[in-house]
Amino acid sequence: MRFVTFRFAGGVPLAGVIAGGQVIDLSHPSFTALLDGCEPSLLAMIERGLDHFVQNIDVVNIVASALKPLSEVQLLAPLQPGKILGAAFNFTDALTERNMAHPIEPVTFFRSGSTVIGPHEAIQLPSDVGNVGYEAELAVVIGRRAMCIEPDQVMSMIAGYTAHNDVSGSAMIKADGGNFVRGKNMPATSPLGPWLVSADELVNPHKLGIRLEIDGRQLQNGSTATMLFRIPELISWLSYRYPLEPGDVIATGTPAGGASMHDPLAWLQPGMTVTVEVEGIGRLVNPIEAGDPFVKS
Repeated sequence: MRFVTFRFAGGVPLAGVIAGGQVIDLSHPSFTALLDGCEPSLLAMIERGLDHFVQNIDVVNIVASALKPLSEVQLLAPLQPGKILGAAFNFTDALTERNMAHPIEPVTFFRSGSTVIGPHEAIQLPSDVGNVGYEAELAVVIGRRAMCIEPDQVMSMIAGYTAHNDVSGSAMIKADGGNFVRGKNMPATSPLGPWLVSADELVNPHKLGIRLEIDGRQLQNGSTATMLFRIPELISWLSYRYPLEPGDVIATGTPAGGASMHDPLAWLQPGMTVTVEVEGIGRLVNPIEAGDPFVKS
């Protein structure tokens, strides 16, 4: 099931479900019993337990007034997470491309949920940060609070999956000696979407194609099959270091084809359009605009 957060006719953000070329509006009165006091917000539904809605939405008699044409709504980021925890150097093809040894444990970083934008929203590119790159990724959305969990518990705690573009200030990360904090936390640099695919629909998240193109130029074409630390290992490792809350996003890393690996180099520039595609999820498209300066003097 594909869950979205959308805005219709300039209204407030609402939760919905994609049905063909339409959005089922879960704020419609016909879903009052199903929601049972839960707000029609995807984050609230995840906190309640997304499985409940996946399993029971089909019993609702969906009336025509609950349907809105997809072409007439604005899709937003599926949710605004409290935090994003990302994995660096987590695809073996990317490590080979860079002549890097495999890390012995996950290399991770923190990204504020406030950096998230939705499909077709503009990535803001500050003028004072140097080279900025892209990273097409599969993102995992946590469904239940998880602390100190073992790998065999992880998959039952996932609400769903979405596509992510981990736009990164590569020059800042290099200047900071490999510290990710500034380079991963520029405003409006974490596109997420276009929707959340419920966990039951992706039977094997370790066998998905990941592609990225800029203005029709394909720059990444990989697969989650080359993930070094797979989802159960990665999330278990994270759970011993951070409390994982419902709605938190785990960005699982990116395959080969980073911006610095191309000739000509493929650093992001205002005026470009970036498209991330994850098999089984969909296409996440974002234009790039010049943003406000980021580095403080």
